[in-house]
Amino acid sequence: MKLYYSPGACSLSPHIVALEAGIPLKLEKVDTKAKRTASGADFWVVNPKGYVPVLELDSGEVLTEGPAIVQYLADQKPDSGLAPANGTLSRYHLQEMLGYINSEIHKSYSPLFQPETPEATRAERKEYLQRRYRLIENLLEKQPFLLGDKFSVADAYLFTVTNWAKPVGLDLSGFPALLAFQKRVGERPAVREALEAEGLVKKAHA
Repeated sequence: MKLYYSPGACSLSPHIVALEAGIPLKLEKVDTKAKRTASGADFWVVNPKGYVPVLELDSGEVLTEGPAIVQYLADQKPDSGLAPANGTLSRYHLQEMLGYINSEIHKSYSPLFQPETPEATRAERKEYLQRRYRLIENLLEKQPFLLGDKFSVADAYLFTVTNWAKPVGLDLSGFPALLAFQKRVGERPAVREALEAEGLVKKAHA
């Protein structure tokens, strides 16, 4: 399988999940502005939506949208425990959390990356994110991960999008449990490996 990614973008989430599950992936870097891949392919052909992540299966079929991709990867290795079994209430709680991160947190960051976004809009989006992170903070005050005691694909997604706070100037100092979560997840070997592979952190010396 091949993952089309852009360093630090939401494609980091399935990258982490694949490493956590022990699934080998080929990586193809995408210039999301030029819409070209590292091999020179037209990314619009790969994904008509024009954005990462894209998972190309061995059959040649492609899967898009991060929440769908991470569940697919987790289901390839059910023993990894990265997603509860299909059909269980726990699985629907996972999808509930993925949906919340996707619509309420991930998409709220988008205007903050656009230089043309008016300051009033930036302030409103930051205030909105603070409100939406409060629910996450309340959860993480009681448990180490979003679904309880075990790391899941939802945690990989939350870690990825929350890493965007610093670049856009979002102050998360009022969320100590969230900051502790970011540190805890960032120290996981698979997460560190993904960050290093995407050039987001320096490789540790042996």
